Amino acid sequence: MSVIIVLLLPLVAAALVCIPFKKYWASGVTVVSSLATLILAARVAWLVSDGNSVTADLSVGWLKWVAVDGLSALILLLIAFVAATAAIFSVGYMAHGNLQPGKLRLYYINYNLFVFSMLAIPVLAEPTLVWMVVELTTLCSALLVSFENTREALEAAWKYVVLSLMGAGMALFGFLVLFAAMQASGSDDDYTWTNLIAAAPAMPPVLLQTAFLLILIGLGTKVGLVPMHTWLPDAHSQAPSPVCALLSGIETTSILYVILRLFPVMQAAPNSHAETWALVLGLISVGAAAFLLLQVKDYKRMFAFSTVEHMGIILTAVGLGASVAGYGAMQQIVSHCVTKSFCFFAAGTVLLAVETRQIASVRGLILQAPIAGAALVFGGLAIAGAPPMAVFLSEFSILKAGLTQKHYVATGLLAIFIVIAFFGVMLHVNRMVFGAPDSSGDASSPQRKNGSTLQRFNASTLPFSCRLALILAAVPVLVLGFYIPQPLHNLLTQAAAALTR
Repeated sequence: MSVIIVLLLPLVAAALVCIPFKKYWASGVTVVSSLATLILAARVAWLVSDGNSVTADLSVGWLKWVAVDGLSALILLLIAFVAATAAIFSVGYMAHGNLQPGKLRLYYINYNLFVFSMLAIPVLAEPTLVWMVVELTTLCSALLVSFENTREALEAAWKYVVLSLMGAGMALFGFLVLFAAMQASGSDDDYTWTNLIAAAPAMPPVLLQTAFLLILIGLGTKVGLVPMHTWLPDAHSQAPSPVCALLSGIETTSILYVILRLFPVMQAAPNSHAETWALVLGLISVGAAAFLLLQVKDYKRMFAFSTVEHMGIILTAVGLGASVAGYGAMQQIVSHCVTKSFCFFAAGTVLLAVETRQIASVRGLILQAPIAGAALVFGGLAIAGAPPMAVFLSEFSILKAGLTQKHYVATGLLAIFIVIAFFGVMLHVNRMVFGAPDSSGDASSPQRKNGSTLQRFNASTLPFSCRLALILAAVPVLVLGFYIPQPLHNLLTQAAAALTR
C-alpha cells in the first residue's frame, strides 16, 4: 500500500494548503508532504531493486491498474526527489516575491496537484489511465507556467496548452488503435503494459506500427522532441524556477517513460522499425538543440534547449538497441533529472541576484553574487557533460554501447552534437560568470528596470531554503559521477531490462 500512500500525500497536501493558516503554512505542508513522498518512494524503489514485487492487491477493484517494476520505480523515485528539492527551493524563492497569501496558496495547490499527476504516471499500468494523468500534468503545469501573469508567461502557457493538446489528441488515437490491435489479437486480458507485451506477437503489424507512430509523435510533443519542441523553451523560461526544475527535470522524462513502455511491445512485431524511428528522431533532437544552444539569448531558455538535447540522447540510446545502451539510457535519465533540476535552481539564484534572464545583461556574476556564479558554473559543467559529473558517465556509456554495436555513423553524429552542445552551454556560462562587465555600466550596474538599486546576494542574503536545495541537488550530481550505489545499480539494470521483451 506504500504506492497508494505516495499518490495520496500530494492530494492531502493540496487540500491542507487551502486552509488559510500562518504565513509559512502552505510551504511547510508542501515540504513535509514532499519529503514523506520521497521517503516512501525510496522505500518502494529499494524493495523493487531487492527483487521484491510491489503490486497493489489485485482483488481490490481499481487497484488492479496499479503496479510497479524497475522502470516505474526509478521514475517514481526521481519524481519524488525533484519534487522534494523544488519544494524546499520554493520556500525562499516564492517568499522573495512578497506575494499575497492567497496567491501563494494557489501556487502550492497547483504545485501539489502537478506532483500528484506526475507520480501517477509510472504507477498506473493501464495505458488510457496513463494518458489521462499525462493530460492532467498539462493542466496543472500550465497554471504554474502562467503564474507570474505577465504577457510573456501567458503567451508561453497558451502555446504550451495548444500544442500539448494537439499532441494529446494524436496520442489518444494511438492508444485506441493499440487497444484495437490487442482486441484483434484475440486476447481477452486487461489492457495493461504487461498484457500488451504478451499479446503483441498476435497483433496486426499495421495497427501496431500505426499506434506506435501516433503515440511517439503525440507524446513527443510534450517530451519536446524536435520538431514538436517549439513550446518548451518559452514555457520553461517563463515559469518560476522551482517549476522549471519540475518541468525540465522530470515532467519531460515521465512522459518519455510512457513512450519507452512501447518498445518491448514493438519488439514482438516483425519489421516494426521502432528502434530506427527512435534513433532518427533522437539524433534530430540532439542536433537541433546543440545548434540552438549556440545562439540562445536567455539562460533559462538555454537550459530548456538542453532538455531537448537530453531527451534526444535518451531516445538515441534506446534506438541503439543494445542492453548496455539501455543501461546507459537509464543512467542518462537519472543524471539528467538530478542535474537539470540543479541547473534551474542555479538559474533561480541568478534571477534573484540580477533580475534579468538575458545572457548579454549578466557579466562578472562571480563578483556580484558568488553563490549564484559558482552554482551556475557547476550546473553548466554538469549538464554539458564535463567529467567527473553524472552526465559524463551516462553519455560515455551510451557512446561506448554505440561503438560496441557498430553504429559508427549514429555514434559519431551523437558525439559531435554533444561536443557542440558542451561548447554552446559553457560559452554562455563563462561570459556570464567571468566576463568583464560592460564599460557602459548596462550589464554590470545593479539597477532594476524601474531604477531602484538591486540587492547583491551573497551567502548571508540568499534565502536559506535556496542554499539548502542547491546543496541537496548537487550531491547526487557529483556522487553519481564517481559511484553508483548497488541498490541503484540493481534498479537501473531492472529498468533497462524493462525496455526489452
